[in-house]
Amino acid sequence: MATSDSSHATMSGSPPPAPDPAVVIRSRPYLTALVLATLLGIPISGVAYGFLALVTQVQDYLFTDLPGDLFAGGTPAWWPVPFLLLCGLLTGLTIRHLPGNGGHSPAFGFVAGGAQPVDRELPAIVLASFATLALGAVLGPEAPLIAIGGGLAALVVHLLKKDAPPMAVTIMASAGSFAAISTLLGSPLLGAFLIMESAGIAGATLSLVALPGLLASGVGAIVFVGLDSWTGLGDFSLALTSVPPAVAPTVATLAWAVPLGAAAACLGWVIRWIGLSLRPIVHRSRVLVTACLGLAIGLTAMAYQLVSGHSFTQVLFSGQDNLPAVVAHAADYSVGTLLLLAACKTLAYGLSLSAFRGGPVFPAIFIGAVLGIAVSGVPGMATAPAMGIGIGAMCTAMLRLPLTSTLLATLLLGADGLSTTPEVVVAVAVAYVVTMILPVPAAIRPGEVP
Repeated sequence: MATSDSSHATMSGSPPPAPDPAVVIRSRPYLTALVLATLLGIPISGVAYGFLALVTQVQDYLFTDLPGDLFAGGTPAWWPVPFLLLCGLLTGLTIRHLPGNGGHSPAFGFVAGGAQPVDRELPAIVLASFATLALGAVLGPEAPLIAIGGGLAALVVHLLKKDAPPMAVTIMASAGSFAAISTLLGSPLLGAFLIMESAGIAGATLSLVALPGLLASGVGAIVFVGLDSWTGLGDFSLALTSVPPAVAPTVATLAWAVPLGAAAACLGWVIRWIGLSLRPIVHRSRVLVTACLGLAIGLTAMAYQLVSGHSFTQVLFSGQDNLPAVVAHAADYSVGTLLLLAACKTLAYGLSLSAFRGGPVFPAIFIGAVLGIAVSGVPGMATAPAMGIGIGAMCTAMLRLPLTSTLLATLLLGADGLSTTPEVVVAVAVAYVVTMILPVPAAIRPGEVP
């Protein structure tokens, strides 16, 4: 009996042909998915906005308003220590006792795509990331928001149609993730690019997934702007209030991009080594060790304030809120203070990666920018290209996403960032190559590689 080409391909074990985007886009189910993605972008972005607003409100109250009411002479340096201890305790208890392990471990880098969290895993992701972010650990909100947005979208699809095909779930989950971080990185396009590069979406799947995601992201950006206008709580978008003046690329700045890119790759290796090396100890006693790591982060922030005279908040949190002030007042910091800040942030970042839940993007941006300002005084270098080189190289070392890292570095500096593109590209290329050449920084438990 004769068989068709498709059945022959299936029997021979070869993969089925890739879907034709033109055919799929004209289909009724895909058009329905576009409408659903647009509609889902509204509540998911609202949930993301509420999550970020609550985290910010708790941070401001615990670390600014409350000590300001209690201490007339300024916040004491020891103030963050008990809150970081509590941070480790609550995060450890959540990961230990709730299903889902609190989401993806940031020690493995930035990961998007793959299986979305099921409904019973979402509470642990929300609680673990909220405790991490609100109480001072050094991680960002992007990874939890991506998981929450994707998980909520997948849940809606399963509720509407329990036997929905995997491709439909993937498309809608991606749209939910796009909506959740629509303005977090300063642009919906940059957030979408981050998700697509980290998930390895390419080929025919790229156009099929990107269109609903971009629709949801655009709707999410409008929701964020509208809620900011309505509530006045903020837009929670990464932006610099002032940027250094643009300078034309020179041979000297291009030459400096090579060693600085290699140095950033080595520093990224150290940070990942700290995070991965501590993970076996964390698994022996999740709650106790996570609480001790929180205590160590708090003591690091306290030491920074005692030595430098600057606030411990510069060491804590993701760095998104403190970075604009550091850049605007860069002249007030000595090179020694900037190096101390980068060292303390690096240590706290590595400790946070080992046991807490959050994203690795924003601390990498902060460390790269601070180191860029610190080296901006070397012969032949200026502040704008130095910051661009530092941000791009550090993001590459930690994320291993060279295209997204280049966009982050150039777009964050605004219009002046366009002039730094050649130096950023060189630094990112060097950092990526060196990062790939360096050995895995620590042993990974079997089955833990995402």
